[in-house]
Parts: sequence; structure tokens; C-alpha cells
Amino acid sequence: METKTSRFAGPSAPFTRPLRLARRLAVTLALLAVPGVALAATITVKGKTTGGNKLLNPVWNEAKDPARHRYTFREPSPTVRPDVRVLTSHLPKELCIAALVETEGAPNKAPLRVVLAGGRTTPVTLVVAKGQQIQFENQDPFTHKIYDTGKGGLTAIETAAGKARGWTPPGPGKYEIRDHAAPSLRSWIVVEPRAASVGYPDRKGDFQIDLEPGKYKLRGYFNGEPIGTELDVTVGNAPLEQTLRAPLLLGDGAHDAGAGG
Repeated sequence: METKTSRFAGPSAPFTRPLRLARRLAVTLALLAVPGVALAATITVKGKTTGGNKLLNPVWNEAKDPARHRYTFREPSPTVRPDVRVLTSHLPKELCIAALVETEGAPNKAPLRVVLAGGRTTPVTLVVAKGQQIQFENQDPFTHKIYDTGKGGLTAIETAAGKARGWTPPGPGKYEIRDHAAPSLRSWIVVEPRAASVGYPDRKGDFQIDLEPGKYKLRGYFNGEPIGTELDVTVGNAPLEQTLRAPLLLGDGAHDAGAGG
């Protein structure tokens, strides 16, 4: 599920967007010209979230607890605004936006990637359908020893640098992943039978998710828990890019910033 950013600057968005649309249109027309080919269009749904600036990262909150002896925080600088000092979440990693269907979602044929790097995982929360295989890839220069804190069957065995290990959660529920090598690594895999697809927002909370035409409920997941309220979405057959008029609300959850920071 990780998206890597190229080191080299590519064409700017105003130029690449028409090219992408033109390529998708060309593929669509080519498929329509072939007799007997069933076409299932994929629509890019774009939307916004509200309330993401109030989500607090639990690992960072644990780290600032003096009893844990994790870090020593200096006196706050008077030139730094109080709101900037709050250890809010990094949305592109930590907020998973899941599209849920009324029946049961199908797992991807290919494993979904979770990258271990820098003492964290990317993504931090991942929502999957039943039977979905997960591949943990160690991109750190040292060995990780990840495990699930419950009875998910992810045992604490070593994963060397540059290596990967696979795991399929046994059933619906929330699985918390920790690491013997890095206490800051804390991740969640949520098996939601209705999950059809997921997406991740940018730093501003804007997101896009690829869906087939149909009816969905969008829901935010943070720290392995559903937050906010579901957003009913109907995806039409056209156009290829559709923008939601209502935002996805992330508030009213247990992870709002009222707990301090």
C-alpha cells in the first residue's frame, strides 16, 4: 500500500492530468471495440476530510510521558505557536479511508505491502477484506522482529534487512502489530469483511480512491478504530473523475484532540 515518490521531478499536475485521462479514454475505447469483452470502469473519487488536525498519535503521546524515559523535551520556545507544539498525526500514513459495500468485499489477489522503515510502518492503519495476505517489507538496515499482540498468528520471528515476510489475518477484527527491535513501531491491520478499497489523504486531508460504479459507505480508520461518521457515496459510470460534495467527518471519535497534547 505504500506509494513511493520519485526522486526526479516529473511534469506538473496540470499537464499530467489530461494525459492520464486521455490514456484511460483510449484504453476504454479499445476495449469497447473488442467483441465479447466485459468492461468494468474504475472511477477516481476525490474528496476532503474534516477533523484530521485533531487526531493524536498515540506513540508520540507515550514518548512524552516522563515515566517512560523515552525523550527529554526542552522548554517550549515562545516563538513557536501552541498549536504547532501539538503532536498531531501524519495523515498520509495514519488515516486509512475505507470504502465499504453492503455485501462482502473481495481480497486483492496480490499481497498488500506494509513497509518497515524508520521505526514505523507505512501505512500505520490498513483496512482489508477477509482472506487478504499482507507482506511486511523491511527497508531498514537492521533486523525487525514484529508480532501481533493478540492471537493472530504473527509470531515474533526475525525479518532481516531487505527481506520480507507474509501473513494472512485469521479473520475479522483488529490486529495490533508491535516490534521487539523498535518500541516506536505500532501498527494496526483491520479485517473488515465489507472492505472494497482503501485510500490515504495528503497532509491537508484531501484524498482520492479508485472505485467501480456503485454504492459505498466511506469511513475513516485511525489507530485501528473507525472514527467519525460514515459518508454515503454513489459512484456513477461517468465521468472518470468524480468529486464528492460533502466532506468525510473524522470527529466525534475517541481520538479527538480533547485528550490533550
